[in-house]
Amino acid sequence: MLKGIPPILSPELLKVLMEMGHGDEIVLADANFPAASHGNQVIRCDGHGTTKLLEAILQLFPLDTYTEKPVALMEVVQGDPVETPIWEEYESTILRQTSLNSPFAYEERFSFYERAKLAYAVVATGEKALYANIILKKGVIAE
Repeated sequence: MLKGIPPILSPELLKVLMEMGHGDEIVLADANFPAASHGNQVIRCDGHGTTKLLEAILQLFPLDTYTEKPVALMEVVQGDPVETPIWEEYESTILRQTSLNSPFAYEERFSFYERAKLAYAVVATGEKALYANIILKKGVIAE
């Protein structure tokens, strides 16, 4: 245990967050996402939701301010009537913890999969909300 580190962040996930450099991306994948076949490095966070993980990660992880949209969401497939209330949770979490306005880019499903294959890591969560996949681009700490 360490002080100031959210306990939801495993040692493996902390290590990956530390290893990542400016511009590297990490995917927080919902329970339906094909993490094993789309991630070079998969971190299991079964039983945890993406919103809680996002909140904890953003306490330590700067988003890229040199990119117009440092956060990507998987677009809803055309014709799918599903609603995406988790996106509102993501937005409120990001706006509360960063100085970004309108940080989201929307990626078509298969484009999102291809981008995920290039990510530094994929975090496989237990999130059951549909279209709950999110990509974060790491920024710099300028202190």
